[in-house]
Amino acid sequence: MRKRERENPCGICGHYHKYEEGEVCGVCGHRWKPSDGEGTPAKHESAFPTEVLKDFLFLGSYNNASRSEVLKTLSVSHILNTVPDCQNLYKNSFTYHRLQRDRPLDFDDANQFLEQCERDKLRVLVHCMTGKNRSAAVVAAFLMKSRGWRLAQSFQWVKDRRQQVQLTDASQNVLLEYEQKLFGPSSQPVIPTESFVSLGFGYPKPAGDTQAPAFNQMTAPSIFQRVGPNVFPLNFAFGAEGTVGVNPDNNDNGGAKANPASTDNPMDRS
Repeated sequence: MRKRERENPCGICGHYHKYEEGEVCGVCGHRWKPSDGEGTPAKHESAFPTEVLKDFLFLGSYNNASRSEVLKTLSVSHILNTVPDCQNLYKNSFTYHRLQRDRPLDFDDANQFLEQCERDKLRVLVHCMTGKNRSAAVVAAFLMKSRGWRLAQSFQWVKDRRQQVQLTDASQNVLLEYEQKLFGPSSQPVIPTESFVSLGFGYPKPAGDTQAPAFNQMTAPSIFQRVGPNVFPLNFAFGAEGTVGVNPDNNDNGGAKANPASTDNPMDRS
């Protein structure tokens, strides 16, 4: 195999084969799926897990955890398995910790393992079957415990980095209970995290892995509640720029422009 090909591994399986030409991988049998139609890109699940905290915490699926070559490339040495019945595949290559309690999720056990990994400056993968529910909830709980972030902040951080995250009602309830356990009865308004597609709430994404995102003080019954597509904030105007709800030519305001805004199912084994 030519050197150039060795420097360009397949982004899905992590092995070296002519995936763009449709060649089947000789290691795992992966073959690049063709497009569903003209102009429609094919969808592939990446072999690489999602990096949640730089050089430390990765989030993924059982498929990600089964690719030892990829994990070694990322220098992952420890794996947190959040599914009690899920097999640990490479006990001679990685240090595993498997949660023993199925329902509810044992956040304290998981956090103890992750905190030790962080103190030892190790790279760790947290996985469930799909990387969307159980493992995402565990990572959000770890951010609350280790970073002191509230649930809305922690969930936004995870969701921004792994868009396919989708928590079940059971996982949401367990996270809400864990938030109360850590911070006491909530005195901070709960934010509807999924109300906006960008999950940005009009704020720029935080720079660095230790800065908690800022939030508006809003009132809503649940951070997981969706807002209907035809519901808009008061004084909302399409194409509005620079000012919000203030006429710069209004004599009552002395002709001064207003300042712009200050900031840009039951729990399954998935």
